Amino acid sequence: MKYVVREKMFAVGDDYWVEDEHGRRAFYVDGKVLRLRETLEIQDASGAVVAVVHQKLLSLRDAMTIERDGQTLVTVRKKRLALLHDVYRAELASGEELEIRGDLLDKEYDIEWEGERLARISRRWFSLRDAYAIDVERDDADASMLIAVAVCVDRLVDKEHDSH
Repeated sequence: MKYVVREKMFAVGDDYWVEDEHGRRAFYVDGKVLRLRETLEIQDASGAVVAVVHQKLLSLRDAMTIERDGQTLVTVRKKRLALLHDVYRAELASGEELEIRGDLLDKEYDIEWEGERLARISRRWFSLRDAYAIDVERDDADASMLIAVAVCVDRLVDKEHDSH
């Protein structure tokens, strides 16, 4: 299933919809303003919160966490020793890891688990700079979690490149 992320530039609180490949609203990313740390709620089309994304406050390297029902599911951060290009990792609460690799700045990358691609993120299909696709390739994958991982990577990469 493909999802399209169309971020609204300069939107108050960074709120935007993620649509499915048929143009139906699938998830809503609700940026919470006036918080001590960056917080985003990801809601399904009916408004139920499926994930909460937080910027991690006390961390040597920038990191973001993804929570569901008050429990941390995933921590996303840049991998320490990536020789050729940026590689991020998403550390699952179970101890497993997802690797995020590719051209992160231009949003052309894959999310992989044990060498198998779970999702491909691509801006290639869009002329607008504020839109990209998330193609969830496995039917049994948690689409909302993969979308949350992509949102985290997007925020972390933007923050890193803005500071340079």
